[in-house]
Amino acid sequence: MAPAKKTIKLEQFASPARRHHDQRETLIGLKLNKVGRTSDMPDTPQTHGMVRKLNHLVRIVDAK
Repeated sequence: MAPAKKTIKLEQFASPARRHHDQRETLIGLKLNKVGRTSDMPDTPQTHGMVRKLNHLVRIVDAK
C-alpha cells in the first residue's frame, strides 16, 4: 500500500491584475487564476517556493 501523500489547500485572496507575467504563470501552475478559488497541491518544497513567491496573493488554508 502506498503512503498517503501530504497536501496543502491554497486559496487566492487577491487579484493578479498589474502583476508581473511570471507571477500570473505561477498562479496558473498552482491551479489558481481568480480571486476566491482554492486548490489542493502536493506538500513539496517546489509548491512552498511558489507560495512564497506569491505570498501577497495566495495563502495556505489547510495542511493535511
